[in-house]
Amino acid sequence: MLTIIGCGNLNRNDDAVGVIIAQRLQQYLAQNPHPNIRVFDSGTAGMEVMFQARGSQKLIILDASCTGSEAGAIFKVPGKELEALPEPSYNLHDFRWDHALSAGKKIFGDDFPQEVIVYLIEAKNLDLGLELSPVVQRSADLVFAELIIIIQQNVMT
Repeated sequence: MLTIIGCGNLNRNDDAVGVIIAQRLQQYLAQNPHPNIRVFDSGTAGMEVMFQARGSQKLIILDASCTGSEAGAIFKVPGKELEALPEPSYNLHDFRWDHALSAGKKIFGDDFPQEVIVYLIEAKNLDLGLELSPVVQRSADLVFAELIIIIQQNVMT
C-alpha cells in the first residue's frame, strides 16, 4: 500500500501546495483507480496524518516549506530526517505531520510505514489568499508529474 498525504492551509496561498497536489492526485485516481494507492488531504491536522498512514508500506507527504530558500525550490527528504517528537501540549493544533511520523512509529510499530518520503516546496507567499504563486504552481506541476510516475510504477508492481 502506498499512501500520499497532502498537508497545508488552503487559505494561505502557497501553504496550500501539498493539499492542491493531493486533490489533483485524487482526481487522477478517480479516473485511474488502483486499490493499493490512497491519497488524502489532511489539511493542517497532524493527527490525521498518523492515522491515515497506518497500514501502508510506503508514505509520501506533500507540504510547503519556509526555509529562506529560493521560492519554488523542491526538496525531497527522507521522513526520518524530519520526524520530531511533539512537545507536551493539550492542543492538537500543535501536533504536526512531523510529530505524526515519530508518534506513529511508536504507537503503531510495524503497522506504520517504514519508507517515508517528504516533498517540500518552498513558499513565496504565505499571506491570506487562495492562489498559488506562479513559481510554486510550476513546482507543484513538477511534483505532480513525478508522483504520477511513482503511482504508475506502483500499479505495475
